[in-house]
Formats: sequence, C-alpha cells, structure tokens
Amino acid sequence: MGLIAVAISAAGLFPVVHARAHDAIDGADQLVVVTTTTWNSVSGRLQRFERHGSGDGWKAIGQPFPIVVGKTGLAWGDGLITNERLGAEAGDPIKHEGDGKAPAGVFALGTAFGYEPKPLVGSRMSYVHLTPSVECVDDTKSQYYNRIVDRQNVNAPDWSSSEHMLRDDELYHWGVYVDHNANPVKPGGGSCIFLHVWRGAGQGTVGCTAMPMEDIQQLITWFDPKKSPLLVQMPRGQYDKLRKHLKLPELATTE
Repeated sequence: MGLIAVAISAAGLFPVVHARAHDAIDGADQLVVVTTTTWNSVSGRLQRFERHGSGDGWKAIGQPFPIVVGKTGLAWGDGLITNERLGAEAGDPIKHEGDGKAPAGVFALGTAFGYEPKPLVGSRMSYVHLTPSVECVDDTKSQYYNRIVDRQNVNAPDWSSSEHMLRDDELYHWGVYVDHNANPVKPGGGSCIFLHVWRGAGQGTVGCTAMPMEDIQQLITWFDPKKSPLLVQMPRGQYDKLRKHLKLPELATTE
C-alpha cells in the first residue's frame, strides 16, 4: 500500500492527497495509463493495470479503450513526481490555466462525483453528489483556486470564475477528480482536471481526459482506494523512455 495521507479542506469537498514522490509508483497497485501519439494529439488510449504488491509484476486488466485529452493535447503538469525526474526537456509544453491541454505526469486519484444521489453500485471510492451549488473554482486570484466547493458552505465567495459541476449535458454524469496542481496549489498552474464522459471520439476537452460513459463507469467500480490508484499520462515516446526507470508496465507495441 502507498504512503498516502488524506486531509480534507474545511471548504473543499474533495480530499487533498499527499504522497512522497519516490513512493508514488512503488506504493500503487492500480494504474491507469493514458498515452497519446504526440504532445499535440487529442486522441489516445487508456489501459488499466493491477498487481499484488510492489514485488509483483503488472497485469493488464481488460482491453485498452479510446480516450480524448485536451483540445490542444498534453503538457507537463504538477503531480506526484517532478517534471525534472520525468525527463522534461527545454521546449516541452508546461501546463497552465486556459491552455486547453491535459496534464502529463503521475497523479493520484481518489474521489468520484456524479449527478446521481448515490455512487455507482460496487464503487469503493469516496463520492460527491453534484448539486446546483457545487462549483470548481478556476479564478487564479481566489483562495479556493483549483478546489471543488459548495457555494452554500462558503461565507464569502471570492471568485469571479468557476465551473458549475451539475451540467445540462452528460459530461459529468460520472467522473473522477485528478489530483493535479494540488500540493501546493500554484495560481495559474491549471485547475479542475477530471476523468469524465466524452462528447465523442476526436472531440478534445478543455484539459480533462474523457471517454465513453461505460468506460468511466467501469473505472469507477474498478478503483480500490486501498490500492492507491494512479493516473500515468503522457505521450507514448515519453512513456517508453521512463518505463524501466519508474518500473511501469510495458504497453502493447501498437498505439
């Protein structure tokens, strides 16, 4: 099991996850690996992996399935392992607010959300029922930046921009919070990053990773908090360079 501690903010609905960088992969027994062809690719694929302890080998779970990332591709984000350790090079894109890119790196997962009053049957994740007052703050000047909050519980909302989580479409019917730019939160470093339902194949997001409804449901019911699930997300070339160093699973040769 990973050395991951959870602390809940007084205002935020979602836990803030902390982990020592060198324990991030060693402490995880479930991985979601997302790869794209290049930094600018919108479409990619997702493969699940699981193992029984750090001494065991990774086993692929199910078949890979298609996903989309940001409408302008990927950029190195702020996760459990520094970009330097991940081999970021001069000229590589770096994630920032409003760039339309999904973050690349290694990120903790731990809280699901959705439109339904109760979580999916079989889910073991903590769950937030989205109501009209639940918002994700993307105002870089707010003390609640990159936090999901219930406006009704905030005495003096200080933001001028936020995303209302209960949408008129199905995109957030089910989703999972990605712990990006969270420890500490850096203003302008990117906010409100999720796994969620897609609009359709080839249709990129504003910075999230999206997939068909049945696939996000499958992920949510598969995730086991006791196995410290992680998202590993980056272009395939960067993944292949890092695989042995970080003891990541080998992927199929075809993208």
